[in-house]
Amino acid sequence: MNEKHVTKTHLSISELFYSLQGESTRAGLPCAFIRLAGCNLRCRYCDSKYTWENQGEPRTLTEIGNWLDRYPGVMVELTGGEPLLQEGIYPLLDALLDRGRTVLLETNGSLGIERVPAGVSVILDIKCPDSGMHERTDWQNIALLAARKRKGSGDEIKFVLSSVRDFEWAKAVIDRYQLDRLAVPLLFSPVPELLAATTLAGLILQHRLPVRLQLQLHRLLWPDRDRGV
Repeated sequence: MNEKHVTKTHLSISELFYSLQGESTRAGLPCAFIRLAGCNLRCRYCDSKYTWENQGEPRTLTEIGNWLDRYPGVMVELTGGEPLLQEGIYPLLDALLDRGRTVLLETNGSLGIERVPAGVSVILDIKCPDSGMHERTDWQNIALLAARKRKGSGDEIKFVLSSVRDFEWAKAVIDRYQLDRLAVPLLFSPVPELLAATTLAGLILQHRLPVRLQLQLHRLLWPDRDRGV
């Protein structure tokens, strides 16, 4: 990523596309996606390595807004990579809210979310051990989520699980931080090649966890496409 383009007026963009929301509690809804380039983590199961292996394209906030105008009233998600690495994300979030958009922000949980506007729904990924990145988690975000909930934010927490070990670890995190008391959706998503969805479903039922099993709808619909979904 060319650092000179990471400013308050420019963002380094990996791709812009219109599709169905494939994850979160909004799965199945039409969504305009802004996928930002660059990531500070290297998860073992990453399915979007192109966001940090390839050069992003610099776009101004105006250019992004003009593209979004093709899809009036549609929900917008900012994802990556890691969106919070770029300073221009904050004026973009403000502009989207000012336009009356429903805005989702997916972040890998390693960076603080204190500057994200309360009107944006944060999908916070808590990395499990088999990602290889769980030690990078910023645990202060849990308290920030609680504060945002009091302001009416529609945030969610996501765990991507590669193994039964990840399940046990995630269950312990829920207990330790009393995540079920946050009153935000807790999502468990299996890595398809590593943990069968049926296995994860059985574990959730066996332990009676207050979580939602999440499958990647876009991967089920378009299994032959790596981008633009």
